[in-house]
Amino acid sequence: MQIVLPPELEQVIQRQLAAGKYRSALDVITAGIYLLDQQDDIYQGRLPELQQDAQIGWEAAQRGELVDGPSAMDQIRENLRSRHASTE
Repeated sequence: MQIVLPPELEQVIQRQLAAGKYRSALDVITAGIYLLDQQDDIYQGRLPELQQDAQIGWEAAQRGELVDGPSAMDQIRENLRSRHASTE
């Protein structure tokens, strides 16, 4: 199989080689393909969980239990501050 890469991808490969992370362009491409495959496995493994979370959110929205974005972020920050304070 022969593949022609666009210049921007060739530059990525050259940067990786110059950094000494890989010995050849084939090694860079192989690592990328394995990473893509691994990412796909992770996504497929989490899909049911994400679907369940979406369903919970949808049901909460139907009940009118929504929080606007800024309020949600304030709640998250406060929870983090509380957790951090309790660990000190």
